[in-house]
Amino acid sequence: MGKAPFKADQVGSILRTEAIKQARLDKVAGKINDAELREIEDEEIKYIVAKQKEAGLKAVTDGEFRRAWWHFDFLEGLEGVEGYDAQDGIQFANVQTKTHSVKIVAPIKCGKHPMLADYQFLHSIAGEDTVAKMTIPSPAMLHYRGDMEYAPYLADNALFVQDLANAYKQAIQAFYDAGCRYLQLDDTSWSYLCSDEQREVVRSRGFDPDALQETYKNLINEAVSEKPADMVITMHICRGNFRSTWIASGGYEPVAETLFGGLNIDGFFLEYDNDRSGDFAPLRYVKRPDLKIILGLITSKNGVLEDPEAIQKRIKEASEFVPLSQLCLSPQCGFASTEEGNILTEDEQWAKLAHVVAIAKDVWGDEA
Repeated sequence: MGKAPFKADQVGSILRTEAIKQARLDKVAGKINDAELREIEDEEIKYIVAKQKEAGLKAVTDGEFRRAWWHFDFLEGLEGVEGYDAQDGIQFANVQTKTHSVKIVAPIKCGKHPMLADYQFLHSIAGEDTVAKMTIPSPAMLHYRGDMEYAPYLADNALFVQDLANAYKQAIQAFYDAGCRYLQLDDTSWSYLCSDEQREVVRSRGFDPDALQETYKNLINEAVSEKPADMVITMHICRGNFRSTWIASGGYEPVAETLFGGLNIDGFFLEYDNDRSGDFAPLRYVKRPDLKIILGLITSKNGVLEDPEAIQKRIKEASEFVPLSQLCLSPQCGFASTEEGNILTEDEQWAKLAHVVAIAKDVWGDEA
């Protein structure tokens, strides 16, 4: 099969099926219990894993079907972190999410994370011909999003960063022990540091945008420093994805040298589906011959299939900075970073993933 990431790959989240949506409503209404909800989730995850295989993907996910959010659900599974109803939701372009956030109330540890069971189920149904891929938020997401109620961390940011990195070390090892060999860290902070508007937001939260690059580089590198040699860890740099809207705009230039030259990550999923993402010039900082760049040239925000020739042309343009052998193709993001999902149909979603596979085969042949 080759090694992940694959020439045709995906970010991970999938539109929730009608059965999942109804089951969650039934759970809130008290019509079903946790065990019954999980049985329904199991069946729907089996269905979408089969659909991913049918599309031709070599890496399959559980679509994040057991989550409401791409990040909060995982972060709340860490010891010392609690979810709460915030005053405001996260502001996207012309739309705001429902109100929710996380707060840090005690020392951060991994413990026995509840999502280990989620991965184990996915691993059990992936089969021999596909790799079970797990997606979790980057540790930077708790550093940036987490409201602080634990006084020692307020007084000692270095302690906060060290505990957070250690918790992720524990989580990474636990997923590995459960069989995971392909793990993805999802991260919006780097795209915020590319956006003039979001850099002002970062300042309003009390951070120096330039110093934050160094903090997050050290945090992430420490978090992955003990990963086993046969485990692949990639990172998706997200610009925001809620109901087909976005948050950050701006090319990768402000963070490219740190991102591609300083992070000890095996591959980067980059959003390149529109003009807001800038050009390929920042890829000149990719120096490592083993670093994979997954070009998110296929949008997950609508159901229109891109012109294959236009996509191939853009891959060729990117190959002027990174050898074609190090490039891969994927949608720019998942299809449902939150349970609400993007504005396209399930059939359009599956067509998008099959489109990625077909174009990758035209570009890379048997390697795809």
